[in-house]
Amino acid sequence: MSSRRNFIKQSSLIGLSGFINPIDTMTNFTNTYQSKQPTKWADGSKMVVSISMQFETGGQPDNAESPFPQNIQQGYIDLPAATWYQYGYKEGVPRMLDNWDKLGIKITSHMVGTAVLKNPSLAKEIVDRGHEAAAHGMNWSTQYTMSYEEEKKFIKDGVDAIKQVTGFNAIGYNANWLRRSENTLNILQELGFKYHIDDLSRDEPFIVQVNNKDFVVVPYSLRCNDILLIEGKNFSTDQFFNQVKSEFDQLYAESEFKRRQMSVSFHDRIGGTPQMVKTAFDLIKYMQGHKGVSFKRKDEIAVLALNDKTTIRE
Repeated sequence: MSSRRNFIKQSSLIGLSGFINPIDTMTNFTNTYQSKQPTKWADGSKMVVSISMQFETGGQPDNAESPFPQNIQQGYIDLPAATWYQYGYKEGVPRMLDNWDKLGIKITSHMVGTAVLKNPSLAKEIVDRGHEAAAHGMNWSTQYTMSYEEEKKFIKDGVDAIKQVTGFNAIGYNANWLRRSENTLNILQELGFKYHIDDLSRDEPFIVQVNNKDFVVVPYSLRCNDILLIEGKNFSTDQFFNQVKSEFDQLYAESEFKRRQMSVSFHDRIGGTPQMVKTAFDLIKYMQGHKGVSFKRKDEIAVLALNDKTTIRE
């Protein structure tokens, strides 16, 4: 505290003695701040919001984690938990699709291969309504323990399932709980992918080199994610709304001088409940009320990043 007092005292004396004009000091500070040039996205957006809709129901193993106590005896199937997952394709995704249409936005749906094969008409409807189909593995297997060839087949099988059912060529990837292996990016580059989302390190897209070629990272977030907040922490919809709104408000303020991207994630059996769809609607309407905010699919973000010479490179 005494050193701070001394600093203030000395600064005041210098100012009074004429060595530094306080007005000049303020002018210099203002000029320095104003010298920052506004950073826009290549398409003119001030800030980009990207919505994820995980399509996973049908890909989960028997007795996968659920809101029910994990006390089912060995050798038995947790039938009530299975119906919790079924809600995702019976009610959740259809309700979310209608909500995206009402809001006039397009989203990215990360699709598990077996979920697509078990619910082909719904998977095709997602694409037919203008949304991106991104790959999310063939099932919920742990891919980071796989050999190179096993993992490559695992990823390709999921992509092939999406292509077979929806006709969409997936160029984006999301590993189960983001846990990719050391080989994943090389495999994705070999298979023709353009981006992945299994990275939490930035709030804007960036480019990395994979096999000496550009590969885009479109960052994900756990802070605005229903599986972590609603299911994992049992947030109320009010808490979810306020947390996501606070994230948006801060990023929007930063977007004045920095390229900003916000990711929000919804899962079929969680984000598709009536209360969460209503909350998502209110959140997105709030965001749409801000000038310069655009909503983009992740494949669109990847293309913008690849074609923009100012994109961060690591």
